[in-house]
Amino acid sequence: MQYEALADRVLDGGTITRAEATDLLKAPDEDLLLLVHAASRIRRRHHGTLVKVHVLQNAKSDACPEDCGFCSQSTKFETQVETYAMQSADTLVQAARRAVRAGASTYCMVTATRGPSAKELREVCDAVKTIRTEFPSLGICTSLGLLKPGQAEALADAGVTRYNHNLETSRRFFGEVVSTHDYEDRLTTVRSAKGAGLEACSGGIVGMGETIEDRVELAFSLAELGVESVPVNFLDPRPGTPLSAAQRLTPTDALKTLAMFRFVHPSQDLRAAGGREVTLGSQQPLALHIANSIFANGYLTTLGQGEDADFRMIRESGFEGMRLG
Repeated sequence: MQYEALADRVLDGGTITRAEATDLLKAPDEDLLLLVHAASRIRRRHHGTLVKVHVLQNAKSDACPEDCGFCSQSTKFETQVETYAMQSADTLVQAARRAVRAGASTYCMVTATRGPSAKELREVCDAVKTIRTEFPSLGICTSLGLLKPGQAEALADAGVTRYNHNLETSRRFFGEVVSTHDYEDRLTTVRSAKGAGLEACSGGIVGMGETIEDRVELAFSLAELGVESVPVNFLDPRPGTPLSAAQRLTPTDALKTLAMFRFVHPSQDLRAAGGREVTLGSQQPLALHIANSIFANGYLTTLGQGEDADFRMIRESGFEGMRLG
């Protein structure tokens, strides 16, 4: 493939086709560095050498009634994760302060739930108002499940800047992973967030048994939605979940997938998200040449390598971690 020619087209404001995106995922393994270089040109045009660091706060654990097959926080599965109710606004504010001290430019509050109750929404909004006062430039993202009418507007009014709700996979494959809600429910929530003036953070998980065509379809569906932030998660199979026996992607396949997403989403905040450390291993620095943001300090129920190691990796790879101020 002519990776550089495709990059030139994207850099000139053009797009790639689904067939070309599929070919990127089928690229010979020996072409990996050529593909990474082409994707890196796009990344640097739009984001330079900055890496945004996001920190997650698991605000409510192991209490979700949905049956997403990858999730260790579903009450449908025996997963032995820590269980606790919705955290108070004070606890969420304290966690935001820790995130800022850790170097985060974005703080993300996540609840394991189908959707927020009125009380849960109030706790989050109260926390956000305080956080916004203390840290005016901090990006604040919430991920609270499916939204009812008016809830996105309440979050925006409180000072939330971005709402996360992943499509997870293609429309075709979605029913193989989730049965308690459908793909259209997720689309509706993403559109509701954007309609309320929030940025949309929406991506998915690769390595769940989907085809490469499913990955391409996910990437293009997100582009059609006009999402501003795209987290690409690599399945880290959780004991007790239906996908516990799944094989992790190879580092090469994971990097090809990340590169394909960059070609489809040239200017978006593309994140090497959950499963980064265990999937990419020693090849993590290559992801920084494609993605412009990462999570530090773990992924809700799994540990990361820690912010010190992450910022060292960023620095030693020739990039700059984006910090507040």
